[in-house]
Amino acid sequence: MIVPISYVIAIYQEWERNRLIPSSNQRNRDGKLSLAELLTITIYFYLSPCKDFKNYYLYYLSHKYKGHFCLPSYSRIIQLWPRMLLQLAVLMHYLKGDKTGIYYIDSTKLAICHNKRTSSNRVFNKISKIGKSSYGWFLVFKLHLIINNKGEIMSVKITKSNKSDLLSVSSVFFYLSGKLFGDKAYISKKLFHQLLTNGLRLFTNLRKDMKTYLLDI
Repeated sequence: MIVPISYVIAIYQEWERNRLIPSSNQRNRDGKLSLAELLTITIYFYLSPCKDFKNYYLYYLSHKYKGHFCLPSYSRIIQLWPRMLLQLAVLMHYLKGDKTGIYYIDSTKLAICHNKRTSSNRVFNKISKIGKSSYGWFLVFKLHLIINNKGEIMSVKITKSNKSDLLSVSSVFFYLSGKLFGDKAYISKKLFHQLLTNGLRLFTNLRKDMKTYLLDI
């Protein structure tokens, strides 16, 4: 599904105008970049050949598209990033894949820093936790991803690494039905019956101490 960024911004602005409790501290002065331009610049980074955003913004974007955007400084563009959170959430909602009835779920770590620097990390020291993955202990977040059989993203959730996968993802299945395939981390009778009640059947590998049994697929 192709969704124009301007359409996403229009939805966000409509929501902002109808908020029940308006923010009294928010400044309404327009900046050099519109929200649509800011989103376009950020998303296009992942389509560029650059490996980091700083080089992308300072050299690639400034050289190639200088006449298309009134670009603020690099430090300023970083300060503007938090403004895009809600718009990106709306964009993700409209870009999610088709309901095909066959889905796959998995999680991966989002490393914050090297293990030797976990005690000195200050960026996420209030919200990050040390958790264990199949590779050992890390100071990380966890990314939970559900895709359909066409490889399209259906749902995304980022959690603290010390939370169980089962507790973290129980809220992201409510609109899906069909068959869901995951690894051993999602083995749970409670979750299985909860999903089955909602029309979603969960399939996982078996642990070594589990008995094999047949399922009607």
